[in-house]
Amino acid sequence: MNFKKLIEKRNGLVEEMNNLVKVADEETRALNEEETTKFEDLQKEVADIDKTLKLAQEERSLMSVSDDEAPAKTDEKAMAMAEERAFANFLRTGETTFNDIETRADVNLSKGDNGAVIPTTIADRIIATVKRVAPILELSDFYNVKGDLTFVVEDEATSKTTCAYVGEFQELESTTNKFKSVVLKGNVVGVLTKVSKSLINNAGFDIVNYVITKVAEAIITFLDNEMLNGSAKIQGLLQAKQQVTAGAAATLTADDLINLQFAIPQNYRGNGVFIMNPDTFKACAKLKNAQGEYLLNKDITNGFGYTLLGRPVFESDNMPKIATKAKVAVYADLKGYATKISGDSAEIQILQEKFATQYAVGIAGYVEIDGKIVDEQRIAVLAMA
Repeated sequence: MNFKKLIEKRNGLVEEMNNLVKVADEETRALNEEETTKFEDLQKEVADIDKTLKLAQEERSLMSVSDDEAPAKTDEKAMAMAEERAFANFLRTGETTFNDIETRADVNLSKGDNGAVIPTTIADRIIATVKRVAPILELSDFYNVKGDLTFVVEDEATSKTTCAYVGEFQELESTTNKFKSVVLKGNVVGVLTKVSKSLINNAGFDIVNYVITKVAEAIITFLDNEMLNGSAKIQGLLQAKQQVTAGAAATLTADDLINLQFAIPQNYRGNGVFIMNPDTFKACAKLKNAQGEYLLNKDITNGFGYTLLGRPVFESDNMPKIATKAKVAVYADLKGYATKISGDSAEIQILQEKFATQYAVGIAGYVEIDGKIVDEQRIAVLAMA
């Protein structure tokens, strides 16, 4: 299931709802009959998408829950739902203490001196959504830890364990392996979004899920660029040392894709995925032989799936397009790329006053992130000539 596109569609529908309410607010009137019908239709479609996402998430979790864990999970789920209701109440009323009828308990959201409310359930759902929708994170060597995380890896550029024949009474020569450290830092990133008070005050609107998806989507968009192109803080996949050069500067061939895939050792190749710009993928899909037959999908009546050479393809607008010397594709077993997002350090801050004159509430989210290549042999980049 393409969670990213589904969430993008959902947020587009919510924006339409927001605009309907905003127009009515500006004209100081209630929604007319046509607007009300449209709002309700949009609301139903959003609810259907939410249900689909929730069922998909529950389906994944069911596969990993044992019988011993089931009762605890049920209690944990009830408390999580209570915390979400408390968070929704805080958005609407500003109150951090909420008397939950279903669990018959008072739920207190921790509030710091800076007015930050930090609901663990909300933070965990944001991290889960980010990981589920962003393929690099989902397939990477992922860690949810706070602070620095250090890996000790063998530096194959300066040493390598070897094997050789030995004769009788001949000494086995040892090789000295050199190691290097790779550190995942606690780089803090923040996202700010605002939500219409009209939506917040609409009792039938799932404001909690809206906040989670808005914050998660902004983090995903940011991370997708960082973890591909890299920056002073994060190492991107396109910064991998293993590079294959295409045969031309402006066109790709099937041979170029095969060379890229075979740059990865056989034992990792079967777990690899392609990452490229949508325009690059379209160019690959159109490759033909001299007879005009499609090279990568001869039976065009079945449609072109999201695969190349038998492996999945992930599209990203943050990947460079085909141009001279541009790095246009990655083929990687993403377990060679370590990522970190800290749920423990995640923070959601509600800004009640910042956008008060716009009849809106600000939502600021902060998380610790990092990404580093820990196994260069699992990652290869295709650059144009």
